[in-house]
Amino acid sequence: MALLILAACSGTGKSTLVKGLLARHPRLRLSVSHTTRAPRPGEEDGVAYHFVTRDAFEALDAEGAFVERAEYAGNLYGTSHAEVARAERDGRDLLFEVEVVGAAALKASYPHALSCFLLPPDWATVEARLRGRGTEGEESIARRLAAGRRELARAHEFDAAVVNDDLAAALDDLSALYRAAQLSMRAQGALLDRVRAQAGAGAGAEGGR
Repeated sequence: MALLILAACSGTGKSTLVKGLLARHPRLRLSVSHTTRAPRPGEEDGVAYHFVTRDAFEALDAEGAFVERAEYAGNLYGTSHAEVARAERDGRDLLFEVEVVGAAALKASYPHALSCFLLPPDWATVEARLRGRGTEGEESIARRLAAGRRELARAHEFDAAVVNDDLAAALDDLSALYRAAQLSMRAQGALLDRVRAQAGAGAGAEGGR
């Protein structure tokens, strides 16, 4: 099972790239997080996020339901243990679209996961994209920009970085990282165990060259 972690500051185009990556790779499933954020236009519950109240989120957190949880721009986000188990049971790879704090917690729980930070070409692009959405007021945008600055300060903690300047090129780069995650020794573990077992059955035979 390959795991790919993707984080970025708001306004970097992460959601658009995630949609493109999932369309290109049918085996890859998006981990649907829980959040206390209100749905944006067109977002469906259980598809974009599991939208819950703060009380419901905190009750799940108290039960130990989350692998990781974080607060971002005044809202809570969390990835459930059940989401990871379901993907593994279905034989699917998993993409985590999370914040920096959540990415660190996921990496601690799943060290073999490949983590990527999505970079904007420049800061002006981030501001323009956030205002161009037309879905949030200046106070909310200011919180997201402040959070973005904090996240950029931790970008060096990730395994890789992709710049979203040209959408097609960024999607190609993310696809390459996903393939690398699929080829990790941990993701290939089942095959390795099978070949080792087969090799053990013929241990008395002379090795080939």
